[in-house]
Amino acid sequence: MNTAIQTYNLTKQYGDVVAVDDLSLRVDRGEIYAFLGLNGAGKTTTIRMLLDMVKPFAGQAYVLGQQIGAGGQMPWDKVGYLVETANAYPQLSVRENLEAVRRLRPGIERAAVERVIEQLALTPYADRRAGTLSLGNAQRLGLAKALLHNPQLLILDEPANGLDPAGIVEIRNLLLHLATEQGVTIFMSSHILGEVSRLAQRIGIIHQGRLLQELDIEELQRNRRRRLLIRARDIQAAHGVLAHAGFTAEMVSAGMIAITDAQAIEKPDDIATRLVNAGHPPTMLGVEQEDLEHYFLRLVRMEETQAESPSNTDAHTANLLVSGVRLAG
Repeated sequence: MNTAIQTYNLTKQYGDVVAVDDLSLRVDRGEIYAFLGLNGAGKTTTIRMLLDMVKPFAGQAYVLGQQIGAGGQMPWDKVGYLVETANAYPQLSVRENLEAVRRLRPGIERAAVERVIEQLALTPYADRRAGTLSLGNAQRLGLAKALLHNPQLLILDEPANGLDPAGIVEIRNLLLHLATEQGVTIFMSSHILGEVSRLAQRIGIIHQGRLLQELDIEELQRNRRRRLLIRARDIQAAHGVLAHAGFTAEMVSAGMIAITDAQAIEKPDDIATRLVNAGHPPTMLGVEQEDLEHYFLRLVRMEETQAESPSNTDAHTANLLVSGVRLAG
């Protein structure tokens, strides 16, 4: 079976609040799948259902071929996870915490403790009490516990939480190594969208409990908007030349022109030639592609606009704060 995670119409309700609504997604073995959403979108609730920490109201979830919550043998000896906060025994050292976890999982060799300490760059802190660790190093300890038994599947809720930029790069390289060299499947939620775009092969976007999109990186590349940005010494005159030629030329910030016509984006040299011939050569010309963060926000805004339309009597109050948006939790 090539599927590591599969859900069918997964739903979780707390009283009148629907936290996860009819969620169907698929994660293939060996891939890195990023699960994106705003605060309260349903990411952590979904992860908790996958790990059998909470029971779904309806629907089914399968992890490594086993139906979760159906009784019988569960796949937890092949699954490593980190959900929300990285918990540890605060009075025990890093090494003692890992040794405690090792003893709770039969069959893990003693050398595994030193292996994950080295993997997560925890050697300088190995004998330090867990309660004194920084947030970033506590997160490393949580990841080390998840990796102790060489799992086939990692389920990670905000794996880069609290890490500095160098630590984020280290974790990125570690996860890429696990996926590409060892075939480990990684299902991760994250609010660091720049990292997601470097890591994930497939992306699921959840909003208000519903899966808005599930797409691979190639589809994402096709869906992201592109525009041609132009600067010239006489920007108004250059704008007039392009508008007269029939291009959708818009004046944007910092004295630039933006063109969204596909013909201009595919052949920017033709635009440069046209401006040179008109006596207004460009001083800057380049194609800009929408990044993952802007794509995500555009998709969520579209969903909320549709939900608020007069035709939708069940519209929810929009909760998107575009400035300072954080996608954790």
